[in-house]
Amino acid sequence: MQYRNFDKIDEKVSLMGLGAMRLPSVEGNENEADEERSIKIIRDAIDSGVNYIDTAFTYHNGKSERIVGKALKDGYREKVLLADKMPIWLAKEEDDVKSLFDKQMERLDTECIDMYLVHNICVPHWKRAKKLNLMDFLEKMKAEGKIKYIGFSFHDSYEFFEEVVDAYPWDFCQIQLNYVDKNHQAGLKGLKYAASKGMGVAIMEPLKGGRIVSSLPPTVEKIWDAYPVKKSLPEWAFKWLASMPEVTVILNGISSEKQLEENLQLLSKEDILELSNDENSLIDKVSDEYNRLIKYSCTGCKYCMPCTQRLDIPKIIEYYNDWNVYEQNPNTKFEYTTWLPSGHHASDCIDCKACEEHCPQNLPITEIMKRASKSFGL
Repeated sequence: MQYRNFDKIDEKVSLMGLGAMRLPSVEGNENEADEERSIKIIRDAIDSGVNYIDTAFTYHNGKSERIVGKALKDGYREKVLLADKMPIWLAKEEDDVKSLFDKQMERLDTECIDMYLVHNICVPHWKRAKKLNLMDFLEKMKAEGKIKYIGFSFHDSYEFFEEVVDAYPWDFCQIQLNYVDKNHQAGLKGLKYAASKGMGVAIMEPLKGGRIVSSLPPTVEKIWDAYPVKKSLPEWAFKWLASMPEVTVILNGISSEKQLEENLQLLSKEDILELSNDENSLIDKVSDEYNRLIKYSCTGCKYCMPCTQRLDIPKIIEYYNDWNVYEQNPNTKFEYTTWLPSGHHASDCIDCKACEEHCPQNLPITEIMKRASKSFGL
């Protein structure tokens, strides 16, 4: 395993971190995490050298924290940096902040959270954090030894990212970054800016929720195929990130044993840190083509869920993007019409916009639903 340092806090961290947002699900119920398999995957990762485990209050409807807590029993807790996040949008009063934090400590069954983040900072969430004096509370928890380091995860514009970075002496931050989203949200500029302030940077969505390593648009596939050096799609994605010294840890949302094995192997390679000028130009071409094709950059995080109309919003957006990326392939329309898990379609949207308040990507979801309904006729 490759390792790097959170320089500001002098902590050694594995280049691969394990994110507990996409743990394996129970067969036949994709919304229910398989506890036994998840615990084994987390422990196997740690046994293989991973020492950064990331979870959050809302992952798997709260079960992620409990699973992580159980996985870190039997001596595993001392081997890792444990990261968790404050869901400030769930707090209405100052007392709610303490209640949420206490609930997390109870779920994790730990005396201290090493890496504690303000979750999903965007303009409204940052306003609420300031209104509820969140940073004062976190400072108190740090003084009491319940938190070691304070950071934030981010989903908003680059300009606002600078404002947040400069607002507090953060120890680290977490941003979404992959070669498709290099100019999206904080992006590459944000990575460089945070590093210039001495902050370690954890990367989420390195594979864009798996989208850039699954079935490829024909024009993207053509670019990859034309290049003489052949590598797997995950390797290209990790290589692009790992080649940048400002990247401290790359979070992997592991949902199967096979994924864990493959990603451990890739992020342990010595040459994963090297990217030639030719290879960088290749990835730039792929990135440009994706951004030409993709209408709406959804990562499938499901913060927009549940929908009051029982719409599977990320799935509908995925089908709508595929409809455009894959040149209106009739199979996409067939799948949209017949395979949506909820049985509800975009035409059922009532334009309440509740989903848009929680979307980290700030997508115009209700407008997308209208366009999807028009495209698919349902």
